[in-house]
Amino acid sequence: MGDVAHHQSYWRALYAVAHDLVSTLEPADVLNRLARSAAEALNVRACTLRLLAPDGRTLNASAHYGLSEGYLRKGGVDVEHSPVDREALQGKSVSLRDVRHDPRFQYPEQAATEGLVSLLCVPLIAHGRAIGVMRVYTGDERTFDAEEIEFLDAIASLGAVSIENARLYQRLAQDLDTTMDVLWGDNGSPPGSVAVRQE
Repeated sequence: MGDVAHHQSYWRALYAVAHDLVSTLEPADVLNRLARSAAEALNVRACTLRLLAPDGRTLNASAHYGLSEGYLRKGGVDVEHSPVDREALQGKSVSLRDVRHDPRFQYPEQAATEGLVSLLCVPLIAHGRAIGVMRVYTGDERTFDAEEIEFLDAIASLGAVSIENARLYQRLAQDLDTTMDVLWGDNGSPPGSVAVRQE
């Protein structure tokens, strides 16, 4: 019975995540909802989403849940110096039992100060390419089981596609605005039209 309830809670959480993600096309909203939903569903302390910079060298924090501003100010993650993220960006899920003492983690002292212990990191993959990573953190030692990893992978997959859709929508909206400015001019009137003066 316990296993059935456990599975049902994951299905309910996955449905809630999917519902949240399709209800907005604003990239910031998509990212923040994804971080919150993942943390709550897995009952972990915190979650971050980091998206690859255009040069592919840095992962910048794009959304977070449960982390202090001080921790986030430590800066971006340098992919070259972060084995965890390099592995995740190759399409693998990575789990660390204790980030405070694992050489694969880039900021162990800051993590210790923040009270972070275990980590699960999965890739955000859209249209066959990695666009970033999703991390969840616990406040005590924890070994993530196969079901939890599979669940976070599923959330990350939904999220990555939603992020790309939101980005595409934003680009199309900007292109439309630019096109309308060119066609109609800055005053919003079609070319050659005469403005009617109101007395």
